[in-house]
Amino acid sequence: MAIEIKTPRGQIIQTTTKSGKVKAELTWNRNFAPTRTAKFSRAQKFVDSEVLRYCSALVPFQTGMLDRSGKLGTVIGSGLVQYIAPYAAKQYYDTAESRPYDSNRGAKWFERMIVAHKTEILNGAKKLM
Repeated sequence: MAIEIKTPRGQIIQTTTKSGKVKAELTWNRNFAPTRTAKFSRAQKFVDSEVLRYCSALVPFQTGMLDRSGKLGTVIGSGLVQYIAPYAAKQYYDTAESRPYDSNRGAKWFERMIVAHKTEILNGAKKLM
């Protein structure tokens, strides 16, 4: 009698001989780790890109440098989105959450973006996995 269990990571085959001895063989899928790593990397790049894209409409805008500093300060796929303008932290924490010229732009743009678009970003990442 043979029992076979297959998963994406590999398989286990267990057989019982006529004498009653049990033999089990574990075979790892050599492509599993590289494939999963590639999928995780693709999903992380997607999340980073979407965070920048959705935040872009919420970042305070006078010259556009604050928004561009997010694109320049972020290595897509690293999982860390950084706005590197010297005044970015001040704009993020110490200003109003809306502006007279655009009520969507203002402080704490990431928190406001994640409330509005979290589900879309997560669903997109799941599709890539």
